[in-house]
Amino acid sequence: MTTDTLAGPGATRTPSAAPAPGSALAVEAAALDRSLEAILMVADEPQSLLHLGTALRRPLSDVRRSIARLVSDFDGTAGTVRRGFELREVAGGWRIYVRPEHDAAVADFVLTQNPSKLSQAALETLAVIAYKQPISRGAVASIRAVNVDSVVRTLVGRGLITEVFTDSETGAINYGTTNLLLTQLGINSLDELPYLSPLLADGANGFEDSP
Repeated sequence: MTTDTLAGPGATRTPSAAPAPGSALAVEAAALDRSLEAILMVADEPQSLLHLGTALRRPLSDVRRSIARLVSDFDGTAGTVRRGFELREVAGGWRIYVRPEHDAAVADFVLTQNPSKLSQAALETLAVIAYKQPISRGAVASIRAVNVDSVVRTLVGRGLITEVFTDSETGAINYGTTNLLLTQLGINSLDELPYLSPLLADGANGFEDSP
């Protein structure tokens, strides 16, 4: 029995012997798979093999093999059922994405079946992104002085913000607002957003360059 291993970004795959089922190595490998799966389920940005290995205190070679097993598992090529999500390599890291064929179903659920109001935290985060875009999640967190991971996921899921580009040096995803936000606000352009200057003290909260 063989399994694929990954050689890193732009990886080629080569067969390697899989641990014997039920062996201590197989149990250890399964535990690593589940830990990586849990981390990747909550990650907002692509995670490099080095970052994942450091977080779990595991050798890079083990993480490569585990990622390969998860890819096969999710794709249904390891005797499993093909999932509605996939593990994709982007910007030098790995992240879980909805498969393109399910985009419409997810968008319908988020936009029409789950129309709950945005929380105060989500509204504040959305305002920061609207006025400072394109902006990374880390920069938003710095301005708000709180963790914004879950809030950003909510806003992306609602279709109010989207990934604009990934910084080639840091790997940080920069976000911007979508046309849906303009529709919800009833404006044609971000230029129609109200000025912040009358509402903020000079240089307050990272909005020094805002009108």
